Amino acid sequence: MKSCGVTLVTATSFCDEGKKMAAGKASGESKEESLSLTAEEEEVLGGLDSRLFGFVRLHEDGARTKTLLGKAVRCYESLILKTEGKVESDFFCQLGHFNLLLEDYPKALSAYQRYYSLQSDYWKNAVFLYGLGLVYFYYNAFHWAIKAFQEVLYVDPSFCRAKEIHLRLGLMFKVNTDYESSLKHFQLALIDCHPCTLSKVEIQFHIAHLYETQKKYHFAKEAYEQLLQTENLPAQVKATILQQLGWMHHNVDILGDKATKESYAIQYLQKSLEADPNSGQCWYFLGRCYSSIGKVQDAFVSYRQSIDKSEASADTWCSIGVLYQQQNQPMDALQAYICAVQLDHGHAAAWMDLGTLYESCSQPQDAIKCYLNATRCKSCTNTSTLAGRIKFLQAQLCNLPQSSLQNKTKLLPSIEEAWSLPIPAELTSRQGAMNTAQQASKTHHPKTEPVLGLSQTPILQQPLPVQMIPSSQVDGLSSPAKKRRTSSPIKGLHKGQSSHLSGPNDEQPSFSTGPAQYLEAASIGIQKQTGHGTQEAALNHLSSHIATSGGQQGTTFTKESQPSGNRSLVPETSRHAGDIPNGCAVVKGLSDHVQQLTVEPVCGPNHGNSISPNLLISDSPQISASLIGKASDSVGTGAYDKASNIYPAIHTKTNNSNTSSPSSVVFTTIPFSKSTEQTTTHSVSSLNNPQNRLHTINGEGLENVQSSEKPDLPLISFKSDPQIIPSMSMSIYSNSTEVLKACRNLGNNGLSSSPIFFDKCPPPRPPTSPYPPLPKDKLNPPTPSIYLENKRDAFFPPLHQFCTNPKNPVTVIRGLAGALKLDLGLFSTKTLVEANNEHMVEVRTQLLQPADENWDPTGTKKIWRCESNRSHTTIAKYAQYQASSFQESLREENEKRMQHKDYSDNESTSSNISGKRRKGPFKTIKFGTNIDLSDDKKWKLQLHELTKLPAFVRVVSAGNLLSHLGHSILGMNTVQLYMKVPGSRTPGHQENNNFCSVNINIGPGDCEWFVVPEDYWGVLNDFCEKNNLNFLMSSWWPNLEDLYEANVPVYRFIQRPGDLVWINAGTVHWVQAIGWCNNIAWNVGPLTACQYKLAVERYEWNKLRSVKSVVPMVHLSWNMARNIKVSDPKLFEMIKYCLLKVLKQCQTLREALITAGKEVIWHGRTNDEPAHYCSICEVEVFDLLFVTNESNSQKTYIVHCQDCARKTSRNLDNFVVLEQYKMEDLMQVYDQFTLVSEINMFLQYHPPLLDIAP
Repeated sequence: MKSCGVTLVTATSFCDEGKKMAAGKASGESKEESLSLTAEEEEVLGGLDSRLFGFVRLHEDGARTKTLLGKAVRCYESLILKTEGKVESDFFCQLGHFNLLLEDYPKALSAYQRYYSLQSDYWKNAVFLYGLGLVYFYYNAFHWAIKAFQEVLYVDPSFCRAKEIHLRLGLMFKVNTDYESSLKHFQLALIDCHPCTLSKVEIQFHIAHLYETQKKYHFAKEAYEQLLQTENLPAQVKATILQQLGWMHHNVDILGDKATKESYAIQYLQKSLEADPNSGQCWYFLGRCYSSIGKVQDAFVSYRQSIDKSEASADTWCSIGVLYQQQNQPMDALQAYICAVQLDHGHAAAWMDLGTLYESCSQPQDAIKCYLNATRCKSCTNTSTLAGRIKFLQAQLCNLPQSSLQNKTKLLPSIEEAWSLPIPAELTSRQGAMNTAQQASKTHHPKTEPVLGLSQTPILQQPLPVQMIPSSQVDGLSSPAKKRRTSSPIKGLHKGQSSHLSGPNDEQPSFSTGPAQYLEAASIGIQKQTGHGTQEAALNHLSSHIATSGGQQGTTFTKESQPSGNRSLVPETSRHAGDIPNGCAVVKGLSDHVQQLTVEPVCGPNHGNSISPNLLISDSPQISASLIGKASDSVGTGAYDKASNIYPAIHTKTNNSNTSSPSSVVFTTIPFSKSTEQTTTHSVSSLNNPQNRLHTINGEGLENVQSSEKPDLPLISFKSDPQIIPSMSMSIYSNSTEVLKACRNLGNNGLSSSPIFFDKCPPPRPPTSPYPPLPKDKLNPPTPSIYLENKRDAFFPPLHQFCTNPKNPVTVIRGLAGALKLDLGLFSTKTLVEANNEHMVEVRTQLLQPADENWDPTGTKKIWRCESNRSHTTIAKYAQYQASSFQESLREENEKRMQHKDYSDNESTSSNISGKRRKGPFKTIKFGTNIDLSDDKKWKLQLHELTKLPAFVRVVSAGNLLSHLGHSILGMNTVQLYMKVPGSRTPGHQENNNFCSVNINIGPGDCEWFVVPEDYWGVLNDFCEKNNLNFLMSSWWPNLEDLYEANVPVYRFIQRPGDLVWINAGTVHWVQAIGWCNNIAWNVGPLTACQYKLAVERYEWNKLRSVKSVVPMVHLSWNMARNIKVSDPKLFEMIKYCLLKVLKQCQTLREALITAGKEVIWHGRTNDEPAHYCSICEVEVFDLLFVTNESNSQKTYIVHCQDCARKTSRNLDNFVVLEQYKMEDLMQVYDQFTLVSEINMFLQYHPPLLDIAP
């Protein structure tokens, strides 16, 4: 991957031309000469781009480079003014790089946006995407930064800054609570031997802390202790590890009894302070530990040390208040609490404790005010309890005579009086703390979140720069002074503080690490369950290297807010930055400079009308106008929107909404022949024909089956740039010899993990919602259903065509078991226990909820996240649970009948009770899932019974793509069983690689299904991102109200015993059991172009998202070419194109290895050998396997892809390369895979019958 190639000679020639135009004007000549670039300067600038960000130290020995960059920027800006912005697109890309290296982020973003608007194939430029990702990272636009970084790795897996990208992705996913993705990227960064802004031990610390935030405390403890054994461990890292261990022992019950835990906690914290005595955070933790064991004086000393070391801290003051309250010193407690809430108006714990204090002093009016303030805090987690307390106190006030309230002597000043009281000297060891608190009381806004710096010093916040808007709108923006807060890096004791009054109940604090620092706001997202948000500054130095080109400065971010549908992307302008560059206030923190930033929420894609951050800023209005584009664009604001919108849907460049879907771009490089445009018409009988006795309801009529394929999507033409991504045009109709000849001497241009189906197309993106939107009365469509009466109906060919018709996202085949006389009793719980009672069952512990709703555990609000805990048991034990659950339900039903009999005249009361029951507390249930029935020895009778099914729904058949894999994939081409009790949930998902699925309800109870067509999966993906969920990996249950508002149609139906549900390719679905039942399911791959296309789309999308594809599509495609004759031109061309790409990659990689002197060793394949995946990044590895020397000698064969192998060992010294296929064999398969006519196909599978006369 090369940098964008704007030629500096061109830039200089433009400047020289400008000098000629300004001839005769002495001042002009002088200015132009100063902007000229010498040949030496051009050469130096030619090697400067975003890849050097963080690796050139402009603040130390790079003064000359910094001066040169500034000169280049001035030259480029001058040229923009002269040409009115009419320069080549690469010019803006290079300008963006220069501004990024100078840390002028607004200008960098402006230049990158202009490049994006001018360069249609911007996605080919990995260096641009990397620079753009760094800018978004700086502005805390995590959604967009993740998107940019993922596209870098997709278009160039061997990108030189891949380690840096994985590190930053790990940090961002950690903040977003996507812990699985975070761990994967941290591990990918850890194995990479390339340079990075964090050391190996620092990355290992992040992994250890990741375990801690996931409540995997034993793993975390082991990882921390292992890190402590590292030689030459930096003092700051050591101090932070000890601090984490100490605080974890204080909070986590499973680490021992209380006395032992507190003893270890104090020891660890004391050792931490020996390594870093200036850590106010650690002093605070030590105070908490002393307080919990009753050492009041030691706790007070520790708190005072914390205040002295870390300036003012709301947490510390709140803890001091608790300490005083425990010692029955209410006035001192009051003043401490007031200090806490003045420092942080949103400190819910302090407000609650203050309310408790007033209530204990019989001042209910003040207590109510404090409780009300607590309920308004974002960090408040028990609003319902507080609301009840407020009502109780208000009722008490109503019952008291007014005279008694007026005459009663108050023990404490009212809240209004206390707010203005000075802080007594004995409460603070530093007079400055009083001034800080008083200043904070004037400047704080009650609803703003505190933003905390690593330096533990008040820092001026800097929002995103303002785009070009009218001055009248700028005047309307709120001033940062109104939102500025002097704060400490310690955030509220959401539950833990007040718990001191009723007994220790401390929980793990949030120690969330952001892209450049430990993000304070991540405590909201990561630690919903915790009582603290106190650790965001704990590892100051670990992040201070990140995100600045000088290697000196870092940036603290707040967590990206939830996107708002119609939110304006016009953030505030900082008017209080003084002379500090870029409007930032920079302070000295520990050993490094730390730059503080807070931002407005940045919207994600497709969230209402939100778009990407559209910010075009420059110090010069003229340059800004040039960057934005003149009125010559002739489209008014539309031109501006295009220029300023980075990462819109693809249709903004193609004027076709369909092209925003991966399905529209995945095969645009395939040279479709005219034959692909022809539709073959099959003559089929209508299912409505009475003679067929096969009844169709609510489905796409079979008379339209011949036109059921989705219409051909328009091809997209993208301008290719051979300087960025070398590519080689080759027709699928070329023979293998020509392909290999063209591949020779290409070096490293072909990579084993490069995109297989997207050579000249953008990275895959989710489709936008279909347009025009459906009317509201079409959002609950009837489910396509077919009723079978006999075996003939089940084997009637149009049934297969009806089910696979893309216009029918789901089909319910009613009465299948009866028509085929299937013995469903073989899959009953009783039979399963008799057959294999010790067989393993995966158990998911869930909450029993209504099928159409999903509430948080407290029952206070509807959410998308659907949590479940995983465990294992046996069939026999789960059968006992299933039976006992049924018996318990019978008892409950009998009790309800008795109640109904006694209170039959009070129906309204009964309905109200049932309504309240929907909102918790919820009953816990267990769902037995993923029970493997693949062993034909254990389950011979059950599997044989399924051979009675029609061929198109069988587990194994010639027309099933998954039958050609050559090995088993559990649950896909094997049968899985599900054992359910009412309420058991299968959360929302698409099937692996978008394959079709078959599900049969064994009974005796029913299941309720919810289904969304494949076209809308992009909308559900956006909802998942909006709710901080991973569409592919997280567990989620859609809110039907959200889908209705977004015009997403939902099919909803009941599956009864004996019914078969066919889920078509790509359909999104989620299921809940209504009764006690068992289900069996597996996947099927119809031999259609639609199925193959959707499968490879998801294969590429998974690669972009760093998710393993369960179905190895490359391996499958070669097996299909060996085993199947294809008559469908579209399907043939897609498979052939895959073979072409893989053949090119194998040959190119082999040539590169031979050139490098690396021996390729023949290894071959065994029968039923599974496809191989990289053990590091989990991409499919075909033919050439990179195996470590050690695993090769031990015959364990730990496989790597080429990219991961080179990251581990640059010269592949520690690897051997094993070859599984001879190139001659692949060439033969490629050449012999040809398109056959339908007549030949028919004769092959249906030989003519000879009517011989007797």
